[in-house]
Amino acid sequence: MTTRTVLFDSPFLLGFDHTRALIDRAQRAAAEAYPPYNVEQRGPASVRITLAVAGFTPDDLAVTVEGRQLTLAGKREGAEGTEAGPYLHRGIAARGFSRTFVLADGLEVAGAHLEHGLLHVDLVRPEERPAARRIPISQA
Repeated sequence: MTTRTVLFDSPFLLGFDHTRALIDRAQRAAAEAYPPYNVEQRGPASVRITLAVAGFTPDDLAVTVEGRQLTLAGKREGAEGTEAGPYLHRGIAARGFSRTFVLADGLEVAGAHLEHGLLHVDLVRPEERPAARRIPISQA
């Protein structure tokens, strides 16, 4: 384990452990390259994350949300360490993965679907209600 100095190590910034954990998680996620993914803006209030998961079935994949953390994971049974078939070249990865995203406040997972080897996870930001609204007064 390497030790590095981070802005939040200052004694004047006590209580920012959560922020430091988010920064560390983002750095680890940026270092991962498998599986490749896209993030696209689909409208003013919707985003889609697409992962290339060729060879995975819906039963091999898991999409979970815990707090503001979205985790996309895949594990193929029997794929780890097996040499099934006389491959001359094996370029399609069969290893499992876990990729996490920290969701912005207000983003919710609308759904996920697998299509042609691509896992699409749709996120939406529900329309916000105005902060102040007028309440009608009824008369008896």
